[in-house]
Amino acid sequence: MTGRIRIGILEDQQVFRESLIALFQGAGMDVVAQGRDVEGFLTQVLDAKPDVVVVDIRLERPDSPEVGDGVKVVDALREQLPRTRALVLSSFRELPVMERCFKAGAAGFLSKLTVTSAELVTAVEQVARGEWVVPADFMSPVQAAAHAERSASPVDRLTLREREVLGLVASGADNVQISARLGITERTVKAHVSNLYRKLGVQNRVEMAMMAYQTGLSNPAHTPHHP
Repeated sequence: MTGRIRIGILEDQQVFRESLIALFQGAGMDVVAQGRDVEGFLTQVLDAKPDVVVVDIRLERPDSPEVGDGVKVVDALREQLPRTRALVLSSFRELPVMERCFKAGAAGFLSKLTVTSAELVTAVEQVARGEWVVPADFMSPVQAAAHAERSASPVDRLTLREREVLGLVASGADNVQISARLGITERTVKAHVSNLYRKLGVQNRVEMAMMAYQTGLSNPAHTPHHP
């Protein structure tokens, strides 16, 4: 993409939100939407149409015991603004939480507990370019063991078609979208995905996508969500 990156920020803690605004503006980006609750933020985003939104998951309200769910924003954007990509920034680190975010359409997931300011800015730039962002420390024990036992990457053993399918999985595409993108039947896609599970030694599509990211197969060329 060209020009300044336009950012939206959904964060319930005002001091942290203001810090993010200062960080991104200092990096030459434009903050065009910012808020602490799902409804108000979505209204701003649908009007401003930013390139990237940085989304917190758990949104507490000072005047209510109810807790908002930032994943609803990720899901809404996938349906209503497919060109706006979501980067989740959360204190949660559990794989099921991350998996839920990617199923909703997130393009990246970072931990508030470990990410640096420089890493966050870089992640936003990557997401804006169409890349997929997950830190290496989110690798599951299954993947870590597989890497330790094999000197060569298991990705090296994939066929060209399997690499294409893996790249599309990493971009968040489901089997139907992969079928349409590659011009093959959904049944064939399922067979390739089954082979990927076996060859890569992963347990789910998020682990599969993380491996694609770490080996460079997830890139702007694989962006089926964007027409």
